[in-house]
Amino acid sequence: MAFRAGVITFPGSNCDRDMAVALEAVSGQPALRIWHGDADLPAGLDLIALPGGFSYGDYLRSGAMAAMSPIMRAVVAAAERGVPVLGVCNGFQVLTEARLLPGALMRNAGQRFICRTVALTVENTNSLFTSGFTPGESLRIPVAHHDGNFFADNDTLDRLEGEGLIAFRYAEACNGSARDIAGVLSANGRVLGMMPHPERAIEPAAVSELGGADGRRLFENILAALASA
Repeated sequence: MAFRAGVITFPGSNCDRDMAVALEAVSGQPALRIWHGDADLPAGLDLIALPGGFSYGDYLRSGAMAAMSPIMRAVVAAAERGVPVLGVCNGFQVLTEARLLPGALMRNAGQRFICRTVALTVENTNSLFTSGFTPGESLRIPVAHHDGNFFADNDTLDRLEGEGLIAFRYAEACNGSARDIAGVLSANGRVLGMMPHPERAIEPAAVSELGGADGRRLFENILAALASA
């Protein structure tokens, strides 16, 4: 199938190339690179990806300034039309600041940057991002963040639980996130924000050196779901 993915680059993004490489490696088609100052998105995108990094140097709050970039008006409009949006790490922070996802990402418990491969538990298998997983399945995906502590009030957390919008949890305490939440979905399941980096776990040949290729399956899920839609 024809597949058009766009990767947004903000000043301070440092995983945009990694995301573009991962998308091309899995789909066989190059991702379009989109600058944060652009007012419009390319036509016909099947997926919009907001990558990791330190957009605008994480000034004010992580993701807060990026959420006000010109391109984000187009991203929000596209998401409201149902275009799938994936935000990873700093991209997750941007999605919460843009109110495409609930909650906020705060400083890690212990005030330390965390960089390691972690075990995740799959909680939701009903979205285009997760439909190829099985409930309760364990994945190993790298994390690299300082502000990954997911916070929301208890009513919001209960709603996320009740509506099945928690995509992934940390299998063990990682950064202080409420209820060990590692990734959440929008109400329509078309927007996913996650702190772990699936684009860093896509090469089967590097399993022994880099800890696994479980991230590749998330991108394969997206392609399979779009192909069957």
